[in-house]
Amino acid sequence: MSVVKINVLSVPAEMRDELERRFAKRAGMVESADGFEWFELLRPVEGTDRYLVYTRWRSEEDFQAWQQGEAFRRGHAQAAQAAQGHGHGQGTAATGSEVWSFEVAESASPKS
Repeated sequence: MSVVKINVLSVPAEMRDELERRFAKRAGMVESADGFEWFELLRPVEGTDRYLVYTRWRSEEDFQAWQQGEAFRRGHAQAAQAAQGHGHGQGTAATGSEVWSFEVAESASPKS
């Protein structure tokens, strides 16, 4: 059964472009992970400052293995470097973060 991890990031309006730039720079780092199924960065449209980082995994074990692996460390090290002013960005883009975990109980896709 697939699992979904949603990292909920509170991002002030003036840091939105920076957050999206940082994610774009990390593109490809998760896609080759064993058990990885899907990624989306969801931008808030109205009524909230919270971005959702949606990832879907074959299993909890696959997610844990990725989180403890080199690609995860590299991606987050790049973000930390940018937060310290060594990249194009200045400071942290998000002011808060929490992770939501779900199991996929049911899903649908378009009919062919």
